[in-house]
Amino acid sequence: MLPSRDEAERILREAEPCNPGPWGNHSRVAARCAEKIAQNCAGMDSDKAYILGLLHDIGRKFGVRHLGHVSNGYQYMMSLGYDEAARICISHSFSTKHLDDYVGNRDTSPEEWNLILSQLEGMEYDDYDRLIQLCDAIAGAEGVLNMEERMNDVRRRYGFYPPEKWESNFRLKRYFESKMGRNLYDVVREASPEKQTSDFHFI
Repeated sequence: MLPSRDEAERILREAEPCNPGPWGNHSRVAARCAEKIAQNCAGMDSDKAYILGLLHDIGRKFGVRHLGHVSNGYQYMMSLGYDEAARICISHSFSTKHLDDYVGNRDTSPEEWNLILSQLEGMEYDDYDRLIQLCDAIAGAEGVLNMEERMNDVRRRYGFYPPEKWESNFRLKRYFESKMGRNLYDVVREASPEKQTSDFHFI
């Protein structure tokens, strides 16, 4: 189950003041990218893609957390009855499905860690999981970013970037370019404001 577009926008708008930062605009860029890509892929629902993109990081409502925002988002969306959005709160951070590939602080309780692990183990990714993983990798707070530049920036700041996750992100790009028959950045260009930035520092 998913909220409507209007409801999803309201949820995000009301969440942002709880933890001010760039994550809200990042979510909006991801949503617009997801919508554009879905419009170019046969059989995909662009409204669903937009809503999932908008809510993938909603766990950031609950404070400055790294891995913890994944479990927070899942639990929040489940409490509202939006199980499809809850799933994306988990899956968007794990294109490889390996919990150990998370880049950032493992700031979860044992219960939260086990929740994320059990959800991942039970998932068979679909194209919406893959789509939001891709859009998360290219969406900055002020516009669309070059995926390789963003991953290099993460590697510089954290000292590493899992090779399997790096390649997985490029597989996602190739996968959707094949489905669209178009270059990814040509499709999502309109999702970005005129000003773009590579200064995007949260995971």
